[in-house]
Amino acid sequence: MSTSQPQNTNKIGLNRIPVFVYGVVVYIIFFLTFLYAVGFVGNFAVPKTIDGIPQVSLSRAILIDVSLLGIFAIQHSVMARQGFKNWWTKIVPKAIERSTYVLLTNLCLILLFWQWQPIGGVIWELHNLTGRIILLSLFGFGWLLVLVSSFLINHFDLFGLRQVYLYWRDREYSHLPFITPGLYKYIRHPLYVGWFLAFWSTPKMTVTHLLFAVVTTLYILVAVQFEEKDLVKVYGEVYAEYRRKVPMFVPFLGKKKSAQNT
Repeated sequence: MSTSQPQNTNKIGLNRIPVFVYGVVVYIIFFLTFLYAVGFVGNFAVPKTIDGIPQVSLSRAILIDVSLLGIFAIQHSVMARQGFKNWWTKIVPKAIERSTYVLLTNLCLILLFWQWQPIGGVIWELHNLTGRIILLSLFGFGWLLVLVSSFLINHFDLFGLRQVYLYWRDREYSHLPFITPGLYKYIRHPLYVGWFLAFWSTPKMTVTHLLFAVVTTLYILVAVQFEEKDLVKVYGEVYAEYRRKVPMFVPFLGKKKSAQNT
């Protein structure tokens, strides 16, 4: 008995290394995709950005761009639902379910970056230096808010690293408790507010950029309804009470009572 146990532990450890490596590689892909997205939306530092010289007809460009956003929305939303996860984890090991979700999300984004079609046309363009600085600052703040918000609720669990790390250490995965740290005391979805700021804050709003901002905003407004239903199922009355007390996007909108903090 004393000699067989270490052999079993070593075997498990070796079998789990590829899972951990997979999770780390997926996280690196996410981080690089995130950085590319900043340049893509902001029109700087990357080979292809949201704006540019139109290459196809207006109707075809709109069809392609809306289809690309639709592919992302369907994948991102459907795979996030609890019912899909229950079915999906019968095929994909639970330890890599989140990492696989993140990987497919990023592949959809990479496809979008690659095939995106500029439309042309300018809705507004701000030349005032102060105004440009304000909008570009809000743009940068939006991306920063997305990252900060993810770290407040456990960034590494959100992107699958915690799951593969626990599997590698042969430890059971435990769901995180419901907490409302920092910004989550004042709004329920600061991460989405970050996306809104990142997508809408631009000194030059082109037709292409407007299409992107409108479609992604509508998607978030719809998807958040399904997300909150799942959160109520997972956390029960605790989240339902939090939802009653704390505004969704705008701080101090309506009467706010003390929210759940543990």
